[in-house]
This record gives sequence, C-alpha cells and structure tokens, in this order.
Amino acid sequence: MINFLLRLLIIFILTTNNSMGGENTMILKLKDGEVKIELFPDVAPNHVQRIKKLANDGKYDNVVFHRVIDGFMAQTGDVKFGNSSNSDFDLNRAGTGGSDLPNLNQEFNNLPHDRGTLSMARSQDPNSANSQFFICFKAAPFLDRQYTVFGKVIEGMEHVDKIKRGDENKNGSVDNPDKIISFKSL
Repeated sequence: MINFLLRLLIIFILTTNNSMGGENTMILKLKDGEVKIELFPDVAPNHVQRIKKLANDGKYDNVVFHRVIDGFMAQTGDVKFGNSSNSDFDLNRAGTGGSDLPNLNQEFNNLPHDRGTLSMARSQDPNSANSQFFICFKAAPFLDRQYTVFGKVIEGMEHVDKIKRGDENKNGSVDNPDKIISFKSL
C-alpha cells in the first residue's frame, strides 16, 4: 500500500511540474522551424499576460518581422498594420500600430538583454508598449532597464538567426519580410 501511495505521489508531482512549466512556455513557429520561449511572469506579469492573450487569440499569426537589424534584433508584433493576412496590412506602416488593448506601463527589471531575449518594443514613452516585441540576436546591454524583458528563447535560436535581415540604411526595414506562422502557448 505504501509503495502504491508513493508511486501515486511521484506521478502527481511529475504531472504538476510539467503542467506548471508549460503554462509559461510558448512556441513561435517560423519558416525554418519552431522556437521554444520561456516567459517570465515573475518580473513582467502584465507583459506576459498581454503576449499570451494576443498569441493565443491568433493575433500574431502572419505578422511580419518589419524591422530586422543584423547583429542586433528582429522586431515584430504590429498586429494592426503588420498582419500580412489582414485587410489593414501596410508594410510601410508596420511598426506604427498595436492591438486594440490599452498600452502597458513599463515593467523594467534586472534581466539582461542577452542573445535570445524577448523584450517589448515601445515609443519614447516608457509606458507605451502594446503588442510589438523584439528578439535579440546578441547581447544589447544598452537596452537593460530601458525596455521590459518578458521572455527568452530556450530552443530554436538557430531559426531566429535565419529571419530575413532589413536594410541597414533604412533602420532595418525589410522588403518582403519573413513572418510569424503561429505563436501559441505550449
């Protein structure tokens, strides 16, 4: 009887740990493969909640990487003008829109902008993040505590590295850009 209860307890613990870990794990599907992302609700709860809501509502599906700077980052997430399957799609305006939800107050934290970091894009106003985010190709410490870090790539960074780069003379704007195929919770 004790062995049975012990086995049951072990199964419960393993099941609980797997489900708890998955609730803050996302899969970003790109043309070259899937990217597994860990979210950080402990340091950016409102940003994580926003990303999960938009992603799980399908708002990021078919959204282009409108600004991609080699050696720096790939920016996406303009669900208004950057969704290539939407009637409002306008590549010239991609990067100027957001969602219908209100802007978020900053949640700057001490997590560094290392390779694979996901962070929210914003205007000059620190409290203007909405739906756009970027993934760092390499460390960008000058962004630390200036932008809200909300996640990190834990598998598949090689697929992020293959995102089409933009024109350096046009602040990384991309002609015929790559896009998010899908973005969902695990």
